[in-house]
Amino acid sequence: MAAAVVREFGGARRRLIEELQRKGIRDLTVLKAFDDVPRHEFVPTGLRHRAYEDCPLPIGNGQTISQPWVHAKYLEVLALTGKERVLEIGTGSGFLSALLTKLAGQVFSIERIAPLAEQARDALRRCGIEHVIQRVGDGTLGWPEYGPYDAILVGAASPDVPQPLLDQLAVGGQLLIPVGDRETQHLLRIRRTADGYERTTLDAMRFVPLIGAHGFTT
Repeated sequence: MAAAVVREFGGARRRLIEELQRKGIRDLTVLKAFDDVPRHEFVPTGLRHRAYEDCPLPIGNGQTISQPWVHAKYLEVLALTGKERVLEIGTGSGFLSALLTKLAGQVFSIERIAPLAEQARDALRRCGIEHVIQRVGDGTLGWPEYGPYDAILVGAASPDVPQPLLDQLAVGGQLLIPVGDRETQHLLRIRRTADGYERTTLDAMRFVPLIGAHGFTT
């Protein structure tokens, strides 16, 4: 990545981190990940001037890169230690995948839209990140071959929690997923225990729909 490009966005990146702090993000490891990962590499070229605004942006194919606060909230809730095996449902732009590589041990990511998966792969390469394991497929089915997972993050809204994702969660692991209808959802945190699952409802969210066998059908 050219040093001039990094300098060009350095001030904007710092202002975003300060805004995240004002909005309640306190985890220094999460904030450092935002400082380390260039968000402008994960948005379309024509929107790079808006890459460090705290808002979602279109990335093509009817999808968006989430608001930075939402990504930061996900990561702060999980409180990763650097050793976890993490499954991301909905690669999208690849930005959250990149953040996860700074905070977790292994990152697996599923995207149902092949062109987006390729764009994300290219963006990750531009940032020198080669160790996200990706596939194209139905994220509501999870990726059982590499499970169980210490954390599963779902970047789209589902009418309910897909059972395959619950099944692939390790004991002690956490699942974050927005649940609701197409207009209104709440972020749900599910922790698997030896006896079952503990559910906690967190912030109101608004995401694109999770399409798949255990999500929305269209």
